Amino acid sequence: LLDRRVEITGPPSRKMIVNALNSGANTFMADFEDSLSPTWKNIINGQINLKMANLNKIDFKDNKTEKEYKLNKEHAVLIVRPRGWHLDEKNIKYDNILISASLFDFGVYFINNYKTLTKNNTAPYYYLPKLENHYEARLWEEVISFTEDKFNLKKGTIKVTVLIETILAAFEMDEILYELKNHIVGLNCGRWDYIFSFIKKFKNRNDFVLPNRSLVSMRVHFMKSYSQLLIKTCHKRRAHAIGGMAAQIPIKNDDKANKKSLQKVYDDKLIEAYNGHDGTWVAHPGLVNMVKEIFDNHLYFKNQLGNKREDVNITASDLLKLPVKTSGGRVGVITEEGIKTNINVGILYIESWLSGNGCVPLYNLMEDAATAEISRAQIWQWIKHKSVIESGETITKEYFLDLLKGEIINIKKKIGDIEFNKRKFTEASDIFEKICTSDNFVDFLTISSYNKI
Repeated sequence: LLDRRVEITGPPSRKMIVNALNSGANTFMADFEDSLSPTWKNIINGQINLKMANLNKIDFKDNKTEKEYKLNKEHAVLIVRPRGWHLDEKNIKYDNILISASLFDFGVYFINNYKTLTKNNTAPYYYLPKLENHYEARLWEEVISFTEDKFNLKKGTIKVTVLIETILAAFEMDEILYELKNHIVGLNCGRWDYIFSFIKKFKNRNDFVLPNRSLVSMRVHFMKSYSQLLIKTCHKRRAHAIGGMAAQIPIKNDDKANKKSLQKVYDDKLIEAYNGHDGTWVAHPGLVNMVKEIFDNHLYFKNQLGNKREDVNITASDLLKLPVKTSGGRVGVITEEGIKTNINVGILYIESWLSGNGCVPLYNLMEDAATAEISRAQIWQWIKHKSVIESGETITKEYFLDLLKGEIINIKKKIGDIEFNKRKFTEASDIFEKICTSDNFVDFLTISSYNKI
């Protein structure tokens, strides 16, 4: 885990595991959280696939091309992301109480793989998601230390990286590193969930309303500040600072659009490398070589731990400074098109998630649950505060419902009545409408919809 220049992420399906481990990335994060629809079949098959991967016995055959894929001798290091503390595993009870999904994913992976991994001079490595504070980090430390003691492993065998993807955790990065000091090796900028968390925590404040989702990039002040503070905090403690996700998918049959998309990835990753990140995330194997070249050219060693970023002085106000509303530069505006995009992407993602797929290619981006969470959270907040869009109209519940009907019609036109009725679009749109218009903010879409899968 000293070299993490490019990390690829995705659900633990056989195809994804083989392609990701063979992609040329330094590590592969197999994800039981936001990019996996947590059906029992997906969860169990994912654990089986990871066990086979660690035994170097995993393969995959593409039924369309009949091409067979096998694991290369040299491949990426495997890291596993269990589900967050907020989730239960509905299929397992202990003393008639649902077990924590975090503990289930962590424990099942550990017990099935620790002997194989230690025999191969490696160990169980984890990404820990959705932490809100250092108390949750302390709980993970207790779980990990208990596990090592129980199985007579040397303290520090299990290694973890924590995703800083909530606004509260951004204020406790030092404390989180301290609580997990025996096991932690890095922090990661979970940018999409971070935006969702920002909306959720300040949902009742009309002075904390964000603009169109597409305008909230890593270049806006509060996101840039969070990224730079993470780098400085990590390097002060000799931990790796991993950059955020590049969700772009290479675009086939459109060279112009593909070049534009790849240029955006290139620019974002160049900034991350320049700022001092030790590595970054990509969602598609087609991005690995380009992103690795950026970090190869910028890093003199396997990481940038020596770059202390002592020039950075981030304050609390920096972490809370929103994009300024302007008409010309479109830095902080809300548009009808932005609302429609949120509705469209939200419904398409939820439909796929209900159908058992949590990693969904939409409009040349690989989307996970964070996208749907941001989309519906923004709409809820815009309705609550009667935000005004660029054209001057006020966002009300009625205005939203009219746009929702229009987007449902557009989806039906695009895929046809037969396909629309065969799939779960009606259920998905009902869920989306309910969570966008409820009186009280729904904390997690994935909790409220879990019993529907």
